[in-house]
Amino acid sequence: MSYMWHSSRAVQIGTLQWLSCNSTQIYHTNTFRHIHSLSRLSSFQIKQIRQQCFRHGNKRHYTDSAKKTVRIGCASGFWGDTATSVPQLIYGGNVDFLVFDYLSEITMSLLTAAKAKVPNLGYAPDFVLSAIAPFIKDIHKKGIRVVSNAGGVNPLACAAALQEVAQKASLDLKIAVVTGDDLMPQKDSLGEVRVADADGEKALPKTLHSMNSYLGAMPIKRCLDLGADIVVTGRCVDSAVVLGPLMHSFGWDQSNHDLLAAGSLAGHLVECGAQSTGGIFTDWHQVPDWDNMGFPVVECSADGSFTLSKPPRTGGLVSFGTVAEQLVYEIGDPRRYLLPDVTCDFSQVTITEVPGAEGVAVKVAGARGLPPSADYKVCATYMDGFRATAVCPVGGPRAAEKGRRTAESIIKRVRRIFKQLGMEDFSSVNIQILGAEDTYGPHASGKSTREAVIWMAVHHRQKKALEMFAREIAPAGTGMAPGLTGIVGGRPRVSPVLKPFFFLHPKAEVKVDIHLNGELVETFTEVTPASASQEALSSPPSSQTPDTSTDLPSGPHNYRLEDLAYTRSGDKGDSANIGVIARHPLFYPYLKKHLSASVVQEYFQHLIQSDGSDQPAVTRYELPGINGLNFLLQNSLGGGGVASLRSDPQGKAYGQMLLDYNLKGLPDLKSLVD
Repeated sequence: MSYMWHSSRAVQIGTLQWLSCNSTQIYHTNTFRHIHSLSRLSSFQIKQIRQQCFRHGNKRHYTDSAKKTVRIGCASGFWGDTATSVPQLIYGGNVDFLVFDYLSEITMSLLTAAKAKVPNLGYAPDFVLSAIAPFIKDIHKKGIRVVSNAGGVNPLACAAALQEVAQKASLDLKIAVVTGDDLMPQKDSLGEVRVADADGEKALPKTLHSMNSYLGAMPIKRCLDLGADIVVTGRCVDSAVVLGPLMHSFGWDQSNHDLLAAGSLAGHLVECGAQSTGGIFTDWHQVPDWDNMGFPVVECSADGSFTLSKPPRTGGLVSFGTVAEQLVYEIGDPRRYLLPDVTCDFSQVTITEVPGAEGVAVKVAGARGLPPSADYKVCATYMDGFRATAVCPVGGPRAAEKGRRTAESIIKRVRRIFKQLGMEDFSSVNIQILGAEDTYGPHASGKSTREAVIWMAVHHRQKKALEMFAREIAPAGTGMAPGLTGIVGGRPRVSPVLKPFFFLHPKAEVKVDIHLNGELVETFTEVTPASASQEALSSPPSSQTPDTSTDLPSGPHNYRLEDLAYTRSGDKGDSANIGVIARHPLFYPYLKKHLSASVVQEYFQHLIQSDGSDQPAVTRYELPGINGLNFLLQNSLGGGGVASLRSDPQGKAYGQMLLDYNLKGLPDLKSLVD
């Protein structure tokens, strides 16, 4: 397969020399390890070869035949991650590339709103002020190159701010910017669009606020090829910030899909920062030193193999369990993980703890790739009214009962005001009493609590209606239940709801621009051959393992799921996924037998909203490489993201909730393991 990049304007900036040093071979993994056959060269010639082979400017490059690895550290999993990650990776990670992932659908909504208020905002200022500015001299001195999607909806403004930081530090840096993901200039030419994850077409929402396509790794690779010290992008898939540097470093082309899948897997595992090094791990109590949490580093080879570790003398945990949980985070069908550069099959991925490095490093292998589709996924946001949330602690006997009556009374009072003024009702209302296990529905323990928290979220088409609601919270402190201790954050703030709308758009109709130090240097369009696109859309080979459940012995034992498995859950729009990984291979057949899609659907039925179709709301996929299952729960987040009024709009606790599920009629599995 071949992939074409149509360039309407290209300027070669800088050179990248790949040296063939005859019989001289230099092997490099951040330090010089082996130098052979150099006896015929003078020390000055050796120094020149070292400089030419390993440095261009202040950046590392390598000989064409050299066996080498590239180390990439991820310092951010979201906008707002800890500032301690950057110095940890700079001074202890021994990294070639420092990458940052800031963007989610919610973040894009917030950045879009920020740019609407102040035109030169719309990017993540933390990246410039906290992550780069204090350390820019050491980053440059160590030859570390930086890749980040902190540009959000205004990457050029982000780059301009970085240039100011570089100038103040008296550094001459090449800062590259990728643009082209913003499709708002095309909105008038777009009529019906193909809906992502569904058949058919729909019209774009009328109150459109933003449209950003998820670009891939190729633009990042081009920036690095052009000599960029720092690469800033807008919206791209999270894993691209790792795959781009690997494509650049190893010369991977777009036709080697297995290598692209391996690089994408490396990116997927580290893109959420500490989530792969012990963060939010099922066995959280076994993870040491949260205050000094280690951030992930992947050391990758040209053949796609890699290890995942963390810097020495840091907290956290790198183990089969922590990394396997991250593998299943926010995925659907593991055989068809769709990315702009490659369609990944993660079903046979294996994770092996490195002997002698328990808790510190794992080896990851087994990713396979198919061609990508001819389309980019696009996330549009549109205005959908307003929302407000009141959060109020309640103490004393029967706290949950008092909190629920208080919330219901406030809503009833505000509705009376609406009726008196001739205003329409709330579009939706969500009342939860945190501490009463409302999210668990029929699985709640029913135990009484003397401390609870009112969660009361409302949606309305008019802002002034919710301002009335906000004013009616405080009076409950003197006119309703005793023990209401206050309003967290003060009077509720009314905010606009920017709802996501996902669709597909042809790559051939998206022009991607590359800027270097403020100048446009290259414009190209990615085109995927039709044959490759059809291959991506075809059904992948089955990952289902032989069904041996009929041969499994039964017994008198019951086990909570937590006894047998790790879990992790995440979100994609209004859908949640729950990954379940067996703690031991012997447990896996029993999980497959007892934890079916119908079982999970029944367990979460109270949180799933029917779409009116006859299709099941829960689909189960298998990952036999890690003895895992992945469940995709459609329409289970109350709209998801900022559109959801729930206290858990991203399904973060769904995996934890499933840990309490009881598997009954099993033999003594613990003795089997022993």
